[in-house]
Amino acid sequence: MATDLTKGSITKNLLRMAVPSMIGFSAQMLYDLVDIFWLGQLSSNAVAGVTVFTTVFWLFEALNEVIGSSSISLIAQAYGKKDIERTNLAIEQTITFKFVAASIAAIVLVFFLKPLMSIFIKGDTAVLGLEYGYLRIFFLPIMFSSYSVNTALRCIGDARSVMKIMILASVLNVVLDPILMFETIPWVKLPGLNMGAFGAALATIISQTVSFIIGFYYIFSGKKGIKPSLKGLFRLDKEMSKKLLTIGLPNGLETFLRNVSGFIVLLFVAMFGESAITGVGVANKLGGFAIMPLVGLSMGGSAMVGQSLGAGEVERADRASKVTGYIGMAAMILATAVAFLYGEQIMGIFTDDALAITYGAQMLRFVSVGLIFVGYGFGLGTAFSGSGYNMPLMLSSIVGQWVVQIPVLLITILWLKLPIHWIWLSYVFSDVAITLVKLVFYQDGKWRYRRVHA
Repeated sequence: MATDLTKGSITKNLLRMAVPSMIGFSAQMLYDLVDIFWLGQLSSNAVAGVTVFTTVFWLFEALNEVIGSSSISLIAQAYGKKDIERTNLAIEQTITFKFVAASIAAIVLVFFLKPLMSIFIKGDTAVLGLEYGYLRIFFLPIMFSSYSVNTALRCIGDARSVMKIMILASVLNVVLDPILMFETIPWVKLPGLNMGAFGAALATIISQTVSFIIGFYYIFSGKKGIKPSLKGLFRLDKEMSKKLLTIGLPNGLETFLRNVSGFIVLLFVAMFGESAITGVGVANKLGGFAIMPLVGLSMGGSAMVGQSLGAGEVERADRASKVTGYIGMAAMILATAVAFLYGEQIMGIFTDDALAITYGAQMLRFVSVGLIFVGYGFGLGTAFSGSGYNMPLMLSSIVGQWVVQIPVLLITILWLKLPIHWIWLSYVFSDVAITLVKLVFYQDGKWRYRRVHA
């Protein structure tokens, strides 16, 4: 059910929103890890190919982020004001714009995928990456749209339904992967469909499609206290459209620049060989799994901030963002301990490439230290995303990645020819810088006076 987050205990409401989101996103990341695990059973080349595809793929995620970050403040603040009609309108327009943006991105990506991937990999590795990638691109509109319905449910305080949807999708993906990928299904020795890397992509898009259909039904059935119109998906509201394209523009630019920097970082990694790419691919998936508590906290905190500001409860919004940051730091301290104690063992689950395991374990240890700062920064970021004041998120990312990380890599790896662990250190320096910039803007307090609705 939808929840009014402007009343009651901040910590209790935050955890009520965040824990289901954590579980849901963790389940989603689990099927990413399962993909990597099964791809690792095919070959180390398959892991490297999909890693490069994913890096190129996420260059286009900026289009999703522009509209998605706009929709958080628009939906949450409208719902906080108890303006159900405007809440419905914001949801309708968000889904429509996401679908259109994803269709444009898919068309562009089809033309640029192969030449971009060829910068990093050749031969069988490239073939496996493309085999996986083209199917994922075709279903990009469904992927973006599934994000929209999940965001809408969270913004009205119903994180539990999203959790159930994401768990179902993850379980489906886990079951389908070995069936679709292998000639003989591992462990059970039953016949499979032997689709290889293509089968891994097919399992993912089937799961995402099921997730979208269920979420879409929840949103449009009227059972959640809101009832957007199907006709509204085909009607353009100029005011709402403008806000969807402008409020989140800094986030979109931030995401694009962050993903471009990730592309450049992978170029430095590639200088150390395909084993390094494989190690980074696995470590990135594991790191993504580790920060799922932060994603859940961020979703819950942003909804709380948005509803509180919509209701005029500025001090409550302030306290909510700080509590989110403190809990985030605590969660990342635990993740850091796991990385230091069990890095090699965890890496060994996903690949038998000894050098990749060494590189990946090193990366996990270094990067996990930076995640402690990231945990606090995610909390501060809820003040910006919930209020619709997204410029600090863009500026912090520019400073972290383009003023700090990329210059560090140029100096240490390209010019001084230092070892690969300087790549891992560059992430730590970047994370610290990003958090410091967010802190400066948070203390400045302009977010306290921003509203996305007149």
